Amino acid sequence: MEYMIFSDGSVDPVKKIGFGAYLLMGVHEALGPDELKQRLKTKRFEDVGSTQLELLTVLWALEEVDKDVKLTLYTDSQHLVRLPARRQRLEQKDYHNKKGAVLRNTALYKTFFQVMDTLDCHFIKVKGHQKAIEKSIEGHYFACVDKAARAALRFGTMK
Repeated sequence: MEYMIFSDGSVDPVKKIGFGAYLLMGVHEALGPDELKQRLKTKRFEDVGSTQLELLTVLWALEEVDKDVKLTLYTDSQHLVRLPARRQRLEQKDYHNKKGAVLRNTALYKTFFQVMDTLDCHFIKVKGHQKAIEKSIEGHYFACVDKAARAALRFGTMK
């Protein structure tokens, strides 16, 4: 079976609160508006920055995926898309930066790589905030996830 995950997050950097959103669907599925709303999931994360939020959201989404499937993950996070290519260097340096300090997201990186080792998964970088006319069908699904994350942040942090 082949699946797609569309993942995005929106964070309030002052309050350090973020909302992740994702949509999991089969490669050959077409979702109407009602089914799309039912399938789209959002979750609140606290004490996070944007990089942490993107990682946490993807890890949360991957909990729902069987290990014996082929998966394409769509995200606008350059950091996530480049992370698999950075793995060897991160591990060689034992997750330390040039100054010798441990990287802030070390635990998340290690978890991410452990999960990736169990999956047949590749990433596709999506341009965020495109005009409707310029979007592919995948771009439209991603836009729905992006909109859900931003709406959840806007309404979930009103206090």
